[in-house]
Amino acid sequence: MKIKTLTVNAIVAALYVVVTLVVAPFGFTNIQFRLSEMFNHLIVFDKKYFFGIVVGVLIANFFSPLGWYDLVFGVGQSAISLVIVILLSRYIANVKVRMVLTTLVFSVTMCIIAWELALVFGLPFLYTWLTLAISEFIVLAVGAPIMYYINSRIDFKKIIN
Repeated sequence: MKIKTLTVNAIVAALYVVVTLVVAPFGFTNIQFRLSEMFNHLIVFDKKYFFGIVVGVLIANFFSPLGWYDLVFGVGQSAISLVIVILLSRYIANVKVRMVLTTLVFSVTMCIIAWELALVFGLPFLYTWLTLAISEFIVLAVGAPIMYYINSRIDFKKIIN
């Protein structure tokens, strides 16, 4: 991995952690408004952002009140979702469509986090999945135009390559 790519991923991870911890009370419950999830949209610009996002989730989840559960389930959900988006993006050229895809994939895979919360707190799985999916959808839907606009100014693909 190039030094530039490594550095950019370290910055993405750091930003993910900082933004997560700023809104920490709303990032580890059954209604998660984890604003840092908007960084998931970076994957549509270049798959090299995978490591920065996943490492950011890993570090942020060290601060989770759920302990090792969040390290396994949270990081796993992010990694699985990112891989799905990377694989499906091979067939989709349009960035806006990829962002919609990212929003939908991450919202659906919140079932993994719902499973975690059902195990840890005994919360009802389907209701928890619904609330998590809605909150994830909102964050990513609001984050998509923000990330698209930032990309128009700084070109995420160029930064990482």
